[in-house]
Amino acid sequence: TQNSLANAIENQLGSSYLVNPIVDLSLLILRPISVTLSGEVHRPGPLQLDSLQTNRTGPNIGSGPTLVNALTEAGGVTNFADIREITVRRIDADGRTETIALNFWDALVSEPAAINLMLRDGDSIVVPRLSAEESLDRTLIARSTIAPDTIRVKVVGEVMNPGEVQVAPSSTLSSAIATAGGPTDDAKLKNVAFIRMDESESVTTQELDLRNLTDSIQVEDGDVIIVPKRGVATGLDFAARLLNPLRFLTDVLRLLE
Repeated sequence: TQNSLANAIENQLGSSYLVNPIVDLSLLILRPISVTLSGEVHRPGPLQLDSLQTNRTGPNIGSGPTLVNALTEAGGVTNFADIREITVRRIDADGRTETIALNFWDALVSEPAAINLMLRDGDSIVVPRLSAEESLDRTLIARSTIAPDTIRVKVVGEVMNPGEVQVAPSSTLSSAIATAGGPTDDAKLKNVAFIRMDESESVTTQELDLRNLTDSIQVEDGDVIIVPKRGVATGLDFAARLLNPLRFLTDVLRLLE
């Protein structure tokens, strides 16, 4: 502690150099701590986190890096993360490995503060993948602090700026279309299609009437939204013309990568 360090310095100075020295220590900054993240986060790997948060009056010694900070800095959890079994592995002062299991899912609907574990230098964080037969409510996860700031969605066809857009994870199909500049005058919003790859890596498609540009379908990272042109029967028909009918499935899978 600061007091014990000050006492130790006073004793050393007093025994060899000074008479009755008085030492006053102030903590200005700590070195960053290094942690490692693996599994279902957007940017796995080593990560440095500031050890000391500062405010207008100086360092806030009681506020250090937490597990939520680490997950956020790593880009948030992916669509396939099993947040019920996040583990933190650390080595204590005696060289023994300690494993701390945390259930973020229960905390999302109860007491989030209970899981905001303070991290230590050298911690390893593992976010496992959901099994193929399991699923969690992504709407709730997308609104949490461990979700990514933005996700990637491809909007193609009759929009002003077709291509990949970055949207908030709580966005809907309509808001993604708006982010792509909105529909053109030739857009056929009655038959908008979107394509998604689920946990089992199978592709699903759906068509929607978005003439009012309102919907409740939450986008997910890698979704493809297709706005057809007037004169085309459906959004999927337009996709087939746009992407080449003989390679439609292959191209859709490429778009979802």
